[in-house]
Amino acid sequence: MAENAVPSSPTGGPATPPRILPWLLMYTTGRLGIFVLLTLILWWTGLDFWSGLLFGLLLSMPISYFALRPSRERLNEGLAARSLARKQAKEDLRARLSGGESE
Repeated sequence: MAENAVPSSPTGGPATPPRILPWLLMYTTGRLGIFVLLTLILWWTGLDFWSGLLFGLLLSMPISYFALRPSRERLNEGLAARSLARKQAKEDLRARLSGGESE
């Protein structure tokens, strides 16, 4: 039952879900930055345009996976908390519409 529990605020009501947009922007900017940096390095070392883009994209994936782990985990936590809050709100609305009380 603890997995369905909605986080509560200090006043006892449901907590507001964490902000996702800053973590999403940080993660997206980090991924793009790593891709651009690797592509520029590969062009500087002598690869042609398309090869540099391709290898920059392929190499940026594993590097981003490890380098951006903290921001990716915070983003996942925020999305999970929002999902739980939406499920709880949906259950509350269904209970109010059916005329019953939710547990």
